[in-house]
Amino acid sequence: MNTAKRREEITRVLAESNTPLSATALAARFSVSRQIVVGDIALLRASGLAVLATPRGYILETPANEPQTFEKTIVCAHDDAQMAEELYTIVDLGGGVLDVTVEHSVYGELCAPLRIFSRYDADLFLEKIHVPGVRPLCDLTGGVHLHRIRCADESTFTRIERALLDKKLLLPR
Repeated sequence: MNTAKRREEITRVLAESNTPLSATALAARFSVSRQIVVGDIALLRASGLAVLATPRGYILETPANEPQTFEKTIVCAHDDAQMAEELYTIVDLGGGVLDVTVEHSVYGELCAPLRIFSRYDADLFLEKIHVPGVRPLCDLTGGVHLHRIRCADESTFTRIERALLDKKLLLPR
């Protein structure tokens, strides 16, 4: 399979998938190295394809992948020990964590997609964040960070926000 055909097939596979696909899985599927897939994804992104790199793998950003409709940003502040509680609270109450953003003094706003919609997703993220030498973005800001939350409606968001406030995981307004 030539390079152009492989990129077409990667695009098709991502479009048909409801779950993230790792570079390793894509590499095995197309009998190439993981690094070749990473390069293909970079070039697909540069050509305008909305490919997100999540902790679980690549996924296309499409409305079909994100059925919930209400989004709002929260400002969190906590230490590492409270990270699981924050994520579990959000997903257990019907929300999803789309991304994390911090304000860096040199680089400005740094944002990374998370796409955490279940305890399973949260556990995979927490496993990766607890690998020696790996640190969360909020370490750059003393624990302060923003999350864009997606949920079914405003009442669900209000329930999530209230629970996080009760657990002292949000900065007070």
